[in-house]
Amino acid sequence: MRAGAVSDPDEIRALLVEQVTGSVRWRESVEFMSREGVSEVWEIGAGKALSGMIRRIDREIACRAVGAPADVTAAAESLRG
Repeated sequence: MRAGAVSDPDEIRALLVEQVTGSVRWRESVEFMSREGVSEVWEIGAGKALSGMIRRIDREIACRAVGAPADVTAAAESLRG
C-alpha cells in the first residue's frame, strides 16, 4: 500500500482491489514495533480486538484500551504520569 493522493480512475480501482484483497501483515507490524522498542500501545475506540491480537503476538507489549469517555480521562492521567 501507499499513502498519497490518486486521481486516475484506473489506478483508484486497482488500489481499492488491493486494499480489499491484500494481506494486512499485522504480525509483521507488531514484531517491527517490538524490535523498535515499543513497550506500550493504546487502542482507541470500541472493543479490544487489536489489543488481543497484539498480546497473542508479543506479551511484552502492554496494551491499554480507551473505549468510553471516562477512559479518556484515565488515559490522559496515566500519560501525564
